[in-house]
Amino acid sequence: MRVATAVLLTAVYLTLIRPVHAQGEPDPTSSLNAGTLQSIDAFVNSEMTRQHIPGLAVGIYNRGHILLAKGYGLANVELSVPVRPETLFQSGSAGKQFISAAIMMLVEDRKLSLDDSIAKFLPHSPSAWKPILIKNLLSHTSGLSEYESDERIGPKGDFYLRLDFSEEELLRRIEALPIEWPAGEKWDYRNTNYVLLGFVIHKVTGKPYAEYLEERIFKPLGMTATRPISERDLVPNRSSGYEFDQVGQLKNQAWVSPTFNSTADGALYFNVIDLAKWDEALSTTRLLTQSSLDRLWTVYPLNDGKPNWAGYGFGWFIGRPGGHRSVAHGGAWQGFTCHIARYPEDGLTVVVLTNLDALHSRPKLIAQVIAGLVQSPLMPRKLQPIADSRPEVAESLREDLNRLMAGKDFRPTPRAELAAGLPSYEEGSAVMSPVPLAALQTGLARVWPGGSLTLVNRAPLSNTPDREYSVYRLTKDNASCLIVFAAGSNGSTSLFGVMSDRPYE
Repeated sequence: MRVATAVLLTAVYLTLIRPVHAQGEPDPTSSLNAGTLQSIDAFVNSEMTRQHIPGLAVGIYNRGHILLAKGYGLANVELSVPVRPETLFQSGSAGKQFISAAIMMLVEDRKLSLDDSIAKFLPHSPSAWKPILIKNLLSHTSGLSEYESDERIGPKGDFYLRLDFSEEELLRRIEALPIEWPAGEKWDYRNTNYVLLGFVIHKVTGKPYAEYLEERIFKPLGMTATRPISERDLVPNRSSGYEFDQVGQLKNQAWVSPTFNSTADGALYFNVIDLAKWDEALSTTRLLTQSSLDRLWTVYPLNDGKPNWAGYGFGWFIGRPGGHRSVAHGGAWQGFTCHIARYPEDGLTVVVLTNLDALHSRPKLIAQVIAGLVQSPLMPRKLQPIADSRPEVAESLREDLNRLMAGKDFRPTPRAELAAGLPSYEEGSAVMSPVPLAALQTGLARVWPGGSLTLVNRAPLSNTPDREYSVYRLTKDNASCLIVFAAGSNGSTSLFGVMSDRPYE
């Protein structure tokens, strides 16, 4: 698909503050030197061009102290308004971390327990909901269906995004969704869980969840710009969200009803100035006790006692990229994407906010590389050509590409467990997404037949060391993509996924 290049303007505003630290405290990021700043600028600008991102903001913090807060490009393309540190972006699912913190506050106030059934707070819910506990909603282990599936939010769906519902009406529709597995048996990311947590907060406190967040988190921390989404209100410094249509033209974000801009699964405005205050609070016990913070950042175990395959806690993904502990979460909604990555042992947090849709922007990649530019051990691996000691794997992939283009859909069923063994390729989305064959053929037609395959990575699956996967860059003329591939037994294929090209894992 040919993608039109969005108009980009470079860096507009810079805030650089030298933080003050307690005596004896490790301070690996006390300042950013000129060379590091230039490297960050060069990388961000190159990725904005490559990903066609109209506008972007970067925040770099050392335990809440701002090292860098900077805007790049345009907050509004039509009016040529530049991004500044004060520019507001939509949170998407990164807003879930405020919900999980609010629930832990209510736990500390003894107004609910993590082991409470959600039926206690939603008394008219189906009897099948009784085994579902608050901690199952927080950890995405409830077994409830996803209300935000393509079919359900489409014009004929029960959650069509252009329809408006009261909270009670929305709850009734969620109650009609099927349960797909017993609570705690499996993990799967479901926005439904956090919509219900918003209803629980309202029930327990008597206040809509956004009002409770304002009272208990935003106002005490001085997060004066953070607020729920409202397209009707006059909101200073609000940016516009953008998406590319099927012919590669930049368009304004699609309109959704006020209902779906007010649910607790991720419907906030925030900026990199306010998120520094949030980062500082998470670095202390100002809002929550250390035991509560530890609970947020502990991988939730399934009923069999094993950690869930995604490494998810309560509102955060927990990992160890390069051996460094990280707690992170991304978000995407209405032409916006973002990523918040905290490295608590390194005293570093990187935030990237963009105003481009999730199909075309990769804020997680940008955040990871920025972290590596600040502290080199955090740098992700570069996807450069490597020698291929097993050329037969590439030959199997060529045969599979020919079969796909001939209309033979051999692709294995997406498996969460296999995707979990991959590194940071957007949580394995390439392997997990069941892209329709016709759409896949359209995308591959740019590079196959006639494209060249270059091996850029081969490694064992982290959770299945006796199995390995390969990553190839498929290139033809000026088009390229990445393919994740693993051959199975007897000529079968166990892993196949296509991703947009990128310079790093």
